[in-house]
Amino acid sequence: MSQGGEHTKDHDIVPAHLAVKAMRDNGYKNAAYAIAELMDNAIQAQASQVELLCGEREVQLKKKKSSRIHQIAVLDNGTGMDERVLRLALQFGNGTYLDPEDQDGIGKFGMGLPSSSMSQCRRVDVWSWQDGIDSAIYTYLDLDAVLDREMKEVPVPEPKSIPELWQQVGNSFGKSGTLVVWSQLDRVMWKTARAIIRNSEMLIGRMYRRFLANDRVQIRMHSFDLDKPQKGGGIEKYAQPNDPLYLMSTTSCPYEEEPMFERWGEPHKFEIYHKGEIHPVTITFSFAKEEARRGHNPGSKPHGRHAAKNVGVSIVRAGRELELDQSWVVQYDPTERWWGVEVEFPPALDDLFGVSNNKQTARNFHELDAEALKQDSESITELKERLEEENDPAGPLLELSDSIDRNLKTIRKLLKAQTKGSQGGQERHQDIEAEEQATAETRKRQKEGYQGESDQEETLPDEEQEKELEEELRESGMTQEAAQGIAAFTVNRGLKYTFAETALEARSQLFSITPRAGKIIIKLNTTHPGYENLIEVLENVDGDEDADALRDRLRRARKGLRLLLLAWARYEDEQRGDQRERAQDIRYEWGKIARQFMREMD
Repeated sequence: MSQGGEHTKDHDIVPAHLAVKAMRDNGYKNAAYAIAELMDNAIQAQASQVELLCGEREVQLKKKKSSRIHQIAVLDNGTGMDERVLRLALQFGNGTYLDPEDQDGIGKFGMGLPSSSMSQCRRVDVWSWQDGIDSAIYTYLDLDAVLDREMKEVPVPEPKSIPELWQQVGNSFGKSGTLVVWSQLDRVMWKTARAIIRNSEMLIGRMYRRFLANDRVQIRMHSFDLDKPQKGGGIEKYAQPNDPLYLMSTTSCPYEEEPMFERWGEPHKFEIYHKGEIHPVTITFSFAKEEARRGHNPGSKPHGRHAAKNVGVSIVRAGRELELDQSWVVQYDPTERWWGVEVEFPPALDDLFGVSNNKQTARNFHELDAEALKQDSESITELKERLEEENDPAGPLLELSDSIDRNLKTIRKLLKAQTKGSQGGQERHQDIEAEEQATAETRKRQKEGYQGESDQEETLPDEEQEKELEEELRESGMTQEAAQGIAAFTVNRGLKYTFAETALEARSQLFSITPRAGKIIIKLNTTHPGYENLIEVLENVDGDEDADALRDRLRRARKGLRLLLLAWARYEDEQRGDQRERAQDIRYEWGKIARQFMREMD
């Protein structure tokens, strides 16, 4: 777990004891992220085997005895450390990766071992060896000794045998390696080995998916009883790749052997000029295959629940994931689990992306609102040029953000079309009373002399109407099978109207109107809150739903309708002069047609 660096004048722990105490709150999200910091060091040290070892001990609780975590260790068969490097590895703010030229791997600032360890425990012991375990040298950090000012420098590493306990439970003691042991675990939120392994395996599998899939490293996770290490009965498993793009085969996802998603086009490659050099950034998109979403409520199936834990844009640095960025996710929409985006960049762009010291986030890279960044009437090109001149990180990142935003709009259209059209044209249009009634009333209005733009193409042959209507529905994001079924059904039944659920580019629109082939297509915007709270809430009502569930649907629909009317009222109130009169006229004329369409409702 090599982690040394430039030698300081002495070996005082930096900073002083009060600062060391403050550094315990250094932003590690949980124990799994802190453990990953140690695994980074192991992989950076060319380890092919890494182990997470969780030692429990039975304790007496109020009513019964139960096993509780007492020690956590990470063992690797990497290159190991000599005396100088090992001592530096336990110094805060020191390490071999302080120079940007050395930050070409998954390591970063070289302070991960002490900071991650002290974020979870009060004592860390480290053994490292380079010529068999008999050559192991040892040193440690003790937080209480530091706070009491009894420990003012990292102890000089000295030869010391690796405890028999760890030799019994570890499988990766090679010619070289490192063993890090945490004890006095006062900040680990999970109290059992099972919880630690369960919460760590998915994160670790996702972080190191490239390394695991390429067999560059194996990660073993093992729990045991500290008092009876050879008793057995603990957990033993190996981390599997966890691919949030679901393009890999043989992963932790409980799906078929083949990948659950498919790639959306080819990876998008960008070149970013930064500090006098050009660096590559690659964005890869994926979306769920139709077969993965078939059947009743696929989101509740094992593979759907797995995907729900991998929602977001995966930010990958040097082959290792930093985080799943949630800023592009529509939080209220469960279909967000069915797409994947991965952004990969080299360590040379760390400061541009805003990579944190603990490698948990790229703080500069979130969805950027170009409109909010514009000044006066700037174009996008002018905005980018200005931001780059001002050395604003948003400049070169804006193009990446825009690419993600645009492609996700298209992917969301496709995903909505998958489920809305998956039942086929006939079943999809079983409930068409509204469309039939509106069509009948439209025919009456036509006879009365009212003409619409779409009416001009009603004389087109049925085959041509079907073809054009199918093309329009496909452009809305529907699959070919669904678009064909809906187009054929609409034309064969002589309907004037049809609906399509899609993600409109103008997010503020609840719906749009598209005349095509003599028909009127009402495109409902699936990304508008009004869709979820007014339209979708009244669709697909399950006959088995209880009264409370049905009441909740009606409550949400009533609230959604009232908010829609309130929004119109406010819009009309904000108009002035002729514009207000025009808005009132539109409301009046729309109401007349609505009254005509709805007067024969049951």
